[in-house]
Amino acid sequence: MKKIGFDVGEKTIGVAVSDALGWTAQGITTIKWDEKDYSTAESEIERIISEYNIEEAVVGLPKNMNGTIGERGEASQAFAKYLEDRFSLRTVLWDERLTTMAAERVLLEADMSRKKRKKVIDKMAAVMILQGYLDANK
Repeated sequence: MKKIGFDVGEKTIGVAVSDALGWTAQGITTIKWDEKDYSTAESEIERIISEYNIEEAVVGLPKNMNGTIGERGEASQAFAKYLEDRFSLRTVLWDERLTTMAAERVLLEADMSRKKRKKVIDKMAAVMILQGYLDANK
């Protein structure tokens, strides 16, 4: 069963998909969107779900360091509910604390320029979210 991972931000959504066996996550794109209008990303999400035969979604849940859910976490919960309602996907919220910072560190170690990092950071965070979920559920 293929899974899709999302790193949801206000202006962009990082997207990763798993292989059919659920062993590895690959970053595929970053969707530009307006968080106040889900329709700005709907056709692209629908295309990806169809193209990759996705059956389950993993949405990064940014918690505060003390484990509480803040404004960004609530936005991720709303996005997960949207995916369930609109695309009939089983959806899992996955603790994503520090994934964006870890992605930034990986890209820095790869000596990637700031401009290039900005283009791929959300996709890399989505890979880390999905891979963490896959590894924990083997």
